Amino acid sequence: MAKQLESVAAMACMTVLLMLFNFAFTCSGLLMLCVGIWTKLQLTEYADVGIESSGAALLALSCLGALVALVGILACCCTTRQHPALLYLYGAFLAVIALLELGAGASVYTYRNTLIEGFDRGLNESLNAYGTDNTKSFHVDIMQKTLHCCGNRAYTDWLNMSPPRIVPSSCCSVEEGECDTTNTDDIYTQGCYNRVIYFIKSNIGLVAGSALGVAVFPMLGVFLACCLASYINKVNYEQIA
Repeated sequence: MAKQLESVAAMACMTVLLMLFNFAFTCSGLLMLCVGIWTKLQLTEYADVGIESSGAALLALSCLGALVALVGILACCCTTRQHPALLYLYGAFLAVIALLELGAGASVYTYRNTLIEGFDRGLNESLNAYGTDNTKSFHVDIMQKTLHCCGNRAYTDWLNMSPPRIVPSSCCSVEEGECDTTNTDDIYTQGCYNRVIYFIKSNIGLVAGSALGVAVFPMLGVFLACCLASYINKVNYEQIA
């Protein structure tokens, strides 16, 4: 009788721990989802300047985060039902999730290099299309106003075009009505390339880090789910015996 009570107490403790894990696991999925969406939205204005396939890795990370959150919610039901087969299945699924999170973090980190390599070419193409392509013109203006920059490497990129162009008003560092784009005191002189590359490196590192960081949680869940299933089987055996 004492052993049976001990097993029941251990099973109750494992159930509480697994429920706490499910809550943390769900939160980690929501974190990945939010970070992926936020970074995708932040990069949209810059990626649309000319970088192809700009959102695939971030979209995959967001989808994985949504999947993790959904599984975490369903796992709460699985834990309360205390069915050993479901718990073992949950543990196996967590192991797969851990591998997917590691892969997502690695792919996002690799994707950073693709963004950096393509931005210089894409921005030059957008500058050349400025004034003729309304979409590219809009994104160039938004980028220059938001990042307080002008041109690709420097404001002189506008003057060195063939034929030379007037520096656009989005480069103004003062009120547009008071801005003289021929006066370097009234415009941003630093190019957008270094600013955007810094932004990409900072935020892609955050996204990859969040994916790699939360990858340790599923392994804890595997241990808890298997332990709980084992205790349930043990209690059922003792009751029969």
